[in-house]
Amino acid sequence: MRILSAALVVLPMMSLAAHAGDPAVGENDFKKCKACHAITAEDGTAIQKGGKTGPDLYGIVGRTAGTYEGFRYGDSLAAAGEAGLVWDEESIATYIQDPKAFLADVTGDAKAKTKMTYKHRKGAEDMAAYLASVSG
Repeated sequence: MRILSAALVVLPMMSLAAHAGDPAVGENDFKKCKACHAITAEDGTAIQKGGKTGPDLYGIVGRTAGTYEGFRYGDSLAAAGEAGLVWDEESIATYIQDPKAFLADVTGDAKAKTKMTYKHRKGAEDMAAYLASVSG
């Protein structure tokens, strides 16, 4: 079972290496994320106006998971950050494809939970590249 679990995490990452993301496509696709997330530059400039259900995604690449100040994270995402998860393009792309499975793998908790219910099935590498482009 662990081999299958590892394969499910590694295979999407292998496809990411084969296909670099396109930030322009990800920017256009961000409309799916606006219901919960905004992207606001450090100076307060709104790059993408959006909801506050999820944390602001400006500067997410390079940020330790579960540490955006002022946002209350679920236990599993906070545990992932405490375990050393720092967001990069690959981890973002893998996470947004299946957040619960990603957190279960990272934390080792098969019952991991997440507030993010949306699964970004296509173009995850494009979204990750876009978020990297707005990471300051």
